[in-house]
Amino acid sequence: MLHPTHWSLGLPYAAALSALALGYLFGSIPFGLIVTRLAGTTDIRRIGSGNIGATNVLRTGRKELAAATLIGDMFKGSAAVLFASAFWGKDGALIAGLGAFLGHLFPLWLRFRGGKGVATYLGIALGLAPWPAAVAFAVIWIAVATLSGYSSLAALFATVVTPAVLWVENDDKTAALFTVLTILIFIKHRANITRLMAGTEGKIRANSGAPSNS
Repeated sequence: MLHPTHWSLGLPYAAALSALALGYLFGSIPFGLIVTRLAGTTDIRRIGSGNIGATNVLRTGRKELAAATLIGDMFKGSAAVLFASAFWGKDGALIAGLGAFLGHLFPLWLRFRGGKGVATYLGIALGLAPWPAAVAFAVIWIAVATLSGYSSLAALFATVVTPAVLWVENDDKTAALFTVLTILIFIKHRANITRLMAGTEGKIRANSGAPSNS
């Protein structure tokens, strides 16, 4: 039986909260807003979807800024879990991964209006389970995007497959985390799902192929 001051993951409350806070701070870094401001472009919160992800950054017409945002959003997810792992082990990394994802979706400094989380989801997968989770994500995303032309549909399929692969691999704790993240991805993609069902969702060629994490 765990000590009453421990979470079911096996960490003391203080350590778990510290890991969550660390992850949130990493995840809430608004790379999309930072790179566009440094480049002197339009405030991305005032164009397109108003989100801070790479797809919305691409609407500025600057592919290099969108790429930088994509890399930054992935990096902060990986960095959060790797730093937490160094301090609190795998359990701390899992909690930090959740924190990073929540930080990206709901950054305090931007009135809780963040991105849709796809790049950060992949970054967390790279930090926690590069094989097979991140590989499965990448393969499914590329396959579905190539066949359908929809980056949002590719992201939805990839985030369903990722936890399924982890369950098959018996990595139950990591699979549970990614199940939660996938549910959040679907919630954040409600409008995309509606457009997909209506046949009005924009295809990749319309946004130069950036993953739908705007």
